[in-house]
Amino acid sequence: MTLARTALRGTVFTTLTTVALLAAQPAAAQEGEGAFTLLGRMIFGWGTPKVAIDTPQAVTVIDQEDLDEEQPRTIGDLFANVPGVQAAGASARALGQAFNIRGIGNAEQAGVQNRIIVTVDGAVKFFEQYRTGSFFGDPELYKRVEVLRGPASSTLYGSGAIGGVVAFTTKDATDFIPEGARGALKFKGAYDSNGDGTIGTVTLAQKFGENADLLASFSTGSSGDMKDGGGATIPATEGERWSALVKGNYRFGEAGDQRVTLSASRTDSDLDDAAVAQTGGAVATYFGTSDLHAIDDTVTLSYAHEGAGNPWLDLEATLSYSKTSTERDNFTLGMYCSSGTYQVLCPNTASYETTALKVENTIEMSAGAWENYLTFGAQLSHQNRFATSSLGALAFHPGGTEDKLGLYVQGEFVWNEKLTITPGLRLDRSWLSPDASAAAAGARDIDGTALSPKIAALYDLNQNWGVFGSVAKTERMPTLDELYQSDGRGTAGRTPSLDLDKEKALTVEAGLTYQREGWLSAGDSFTAKATLFHNDLKDLIAANPSGSVNVPYFHNIDRAKIWGAELEAAYEAERWFGQLALSQVRSKDKSTGKVLTDTPAKNIALTLGAKFPDQALRMGWRVQGFGGITTASTTTSAAGYALHDAFVSWKPEEGALAGLELNLTVENLFDREYRNNLALDNGVGRNVKLSLAKAVTW
Repeated sequence: MTLARTALRGTVFTTLTTVALLAAQPAAAQEGEGAFTLLGRMIFGWGTPKVAIDTPQAVTVIDQEDLDEEQPRTIGDLFANVPGVQAAGASARALGQAFNIRGIGNAEQAGVQNRIIVTVDGAVKFFEQYRTGSFFGDPELYKRVEVLRGPASSTLYGSGAIGGVVAFTTKDATDFIPEGARGALKFKGAYDSNGDGTIGTVTLAQKFGENADLLASFSTGSSGDMKDGGGATIPATEGERWSALVKGNYRFGEAGDQRVTLSASRTDSDLDDAAVAQTGGAVATYFGTSDLHAIDDTVTLSYAHEGAGNPWLDLEATLSYSKTSTERDNFTLGMYCSSGTYQVLCPNTASYETTALKVENTIEMSAGAWENYLTFGAQLSHQNRFATSSLGALAFHPGGTEDKLGLYVQGEFVWNEKLTITPGLRLDRSWLSPDASAAAAGARDIDGTALSPKIAALYDLNQNWGVFGSVAKTERMPTLDELYQSDGRGTAGRTPSLDLDKEKALTVEAGLTYQREGWLSAGDSFTAKATLFHNDLKDLIAANPSGSVNVPYFHNIDRAKIWGAELEAAYEAERWFGQLALSQVRSKDKSTGKVLTDTPAKNIALTLGAKFPDQALRMGWRVQGFGGITTASTTTSAAGYALHDAFVSWKPEEGALAGLELNLTVENLFDREYRNNLALDNGVGRNVKLSLAKAVTW
């Protein structure tokens, strides 16, 4: 890895040098597409496009400006300003993190990430393997992330989204080409002090005539082992990663109302001496290390017809392919490779491969004071789960296939621009089949149906205040892993769980919105959205304890509940800005009375900053506070702590330095030693992140 890291350092040095040389050349200023405040950004994943504050659900958009300031290296770096959302699992390992929304989701239990639906350009992403994360995409690929919290998202995305939806959008050529130009070439270099990490990215964007554009981007990076605030090394955080994206758009038809988009991306992660248990914790050292190679591929082909002048046509069809795979070898404890529990120490490969087709149309039926929209669609998917080791099939990672058909309809009825009513209904039918090895262990074909109805509403009381609420029910079918996983020891251990019931969730949300312009000064804007939620869960799927004999691997928890509150606020003025994200999630297993393992600690993130328009400067300070929490598991119980971050961005729009972008972020400024309760190892100590980019246009 030393030679590879040296090469990567050279790539970044070359990139930074190129940037410095190009800084003296003139370039047109680029205009950002960000909205006036965080809650003023557009939401595209709810149905018809809406401003976030006018959506009858808790939603947040992370845009390119946020990504530039955060300089994320893992998915866990994305959500500091999003209430109710954070990463679970490892604190710093990119391949050991999963999503947690409102106490739903972790990186340890097989299958639970299906409670949160993740998409990239419309392609559904899913991966599960023993103590490994669920999403491996490189943050450098994306320009936008929409987070829709709660199961009301199930209508358009799929039954079972108990936690919600995280939708990633990759970059487009037009994000880099300013008005009046035909093409752009952008160089970016980045450095992290903690772990001595480097990243280099080159992006080419080109327009072809007025109707076509193409983007090609390549990024490569590496990092050494990182340290926590106490100076201790966070084990096995060294690694390398490269990613690439090719994306093209072509518009045609009347007034360009038809579009074809092809997007293909790959993230390739290579970790030597990586923890077998990527999620971290004490077990990270118990199983030792191995070399880990992970590849994440996403390909989408979409066709859209906006139906200019035709209220009955607003069609989009997306054909997608997704494959996430891992390969492990060179185990330090490979001498213990054997069937059963220690088969995890045998050289192995595992993958999830999904092909899907989604067709959706929206019709408009407005009359009088009512604007009426009806969205309906169908989604077909085929998923193949594969795993093998030097000893043959992996009992703890059984193979099989899942075929799924989903049909859905969602209405949106707006009266007098004051009242919005959104009912929805989705029906998913699944057919699951084990492969030959899983069938030999007792698995059999399973099929089932999941239903997800909802109704949501928002009413504007006046120009400033609004109220909203929703009632949503969803059901989640067991996954391949939950049905077919076993210890591989027959009745001497845990057996396939063929009689699992589907999970059921009934969620009620209610909230207030507030928005005002000219609040403290002329031209400023303040927006706020507060949400209360209560989630009644039945038949949650959980693993039986390791060492159990002649019992199913998984069982259903009779009843549990999760409830809490969120507050999201943003202020924007010519020279000042601020953001607030506050979340408190509480939970209870009704059979034991204990707090559910995946419950996050109450937390707050407050950002205050200043803007200097004449100097093209933006700077700010953020404090994150987390309370202490005790859950049913000692691994997800932790003491409270506070972190401080500072950031500066400089993006001159005129003169010889136009097109230059400088971002400096200092995370954990006071080098605090801490552990988030959803993480299994300590968090990263002080980390200075610096990125420098330069765009040349023609």
